[in-house]
Amino acid sequence: MLLVDFLRDELGLTGTHIGCDTGHCGACTVLMNGVTVKSCLLLAAQANNADIQTIEGLAVENELHPIQEAFLEQNALQCGYCTPGMILSSLFLLQRTPNPSDEEIKRGIDGNLCRCTGYLNIVKAVKAAAVKMNRTGT
Repeated sequence: MLLVDFLRDELGLTGTHIGCDTGHCGACTVLMNGVTVKSCLLLAAQANNADIQTIEGLAVENELHPIQEAFLEQNALQCGYCTPGMILSSLFLLQRTPNPSDEEIKRGIDGNLCRCTGYLNIVKAVKAAAVKMNRTGT
């Protein structure tokens, strides 16, 4: 069983989306032991004893994570299908690069496809999230 299917079907974590089944779209992106992975390319058994973070784990006590807030504030989502993967890829980037340039953001979300937004507001959202996260220390 693929990790994406295990997350969705066995654990009910449907924020991880199935897009292409080939690892190209990024809709299934999750963090495994703090690193982004395409969950459609991993067997669930490969994640045994790993720390898996999905979009469902970002909000704390119904309070959105600063990246989620920034995506809303900057209108960085439309249909929302790519959003969980984009947010988790952005989190991975911002944990390593607290003040990324536009180019670093583009490289950080490379491998996550969005057919709605044109990416401009996604880049703005990641920049805004960086400010929020630096201010709050998250």
